[in-house]
Amino acid sequence: MENQGIDDLKAALGPVEEWPIGRLFGAATRLSGPLVWRIIERHGISPAGYFLLRQLIVEDGMRPGEAARRLLVTPATITSVVDTLERNGHVRRERSYRDRRGVMLRITDSGRQLLAEKSAPIGRDLQRLYDVVDEADEPAVRRFLLNLISKLENYSPDEEAKGDGA
Repeated sequence: MENQGIDDLKAALGPVEEWPIGRLFGAATRLSGPLVWRIIERHGISPAGYFLLRQLIVEDGMRPGEAARRLLVTPATITSVVDTLERNGHVRRERSYRDRRGVMLRITDSGRQLLAEKSAPIGRDLQRLYDVVDEADEPAVRRFLLNLISKLENYSPDEEAKGDGA
């Protein structure tokens, strides 16, 4: 079932309105990822490049491996993204002053300008995508998401052992 489309799931599992919360959340996540990437690409920047530049605004001088971990991509993907951003003048690789073997990623003025130009329009488009919660429902949705994030961050393999073993 993992590779089935949403329409296939609807056919197999019945009306979406009757699905459990976890399945609804999974379906929304599955649908939103590629759509978010397409929205960002429409603005002329790769999503991985955009998110890397945003990371470097917050923490300039990040190691590539750490950037990959935070962006949930492979080190090979980060290498490719950095190659492109560096070629376009938006980032530079710099030797670590502590460990001459280490490489640090630094955002350039050009990268800062690109991010300044792209962030507002991308933010508006993403806001339109996610603007689906009624104001009165927002506290409950926020509580749910915060509780889910906390549970996911603190999830222990011991909890897996509590299953029925099937």
